Amino acid sequence: MPDNIHRIFHALGDPTRRALVERLSEAPVTVSQLAEPLAMTLAAVVQHLQILEESGLVRTEKVGRVRTCRIEPKGFSVMEQWIRDRRTTWERRFDRLGEFLAETVESPDE
Repeated sequence: MPDNIHRIFHALGDPTRRALVERLSEAPVTVSQLAEPLAMTLAAVVQHLQILEESGLVRTEKVGRVRTCRIEPKGFSVMEQWIRDRRTTWERRFDRLGEFLAETVESPDE
């Protein structure tokens, strides 16, 4: 999982790839439709899509000459689990700190 999570955050670290994910979260679209509003070549868009696909966030399917892209929910599940695990760890630490501080206030040193 650590290698995969690295790929996911690397993929989402680029503003263009985040914009592609935003667009794909609305509905599946063709590569051409995805590239239309962007000020870059189709080849550049394909390179960004490859990174998103390698990270597991996007899936593409070619039917004839048309390649359609869609969000891959499993990739986001990996990221959500990674974040949830960190959140749980920090919540436990904050709970222990709160308990320690409450004990310190209740019974201060003389």
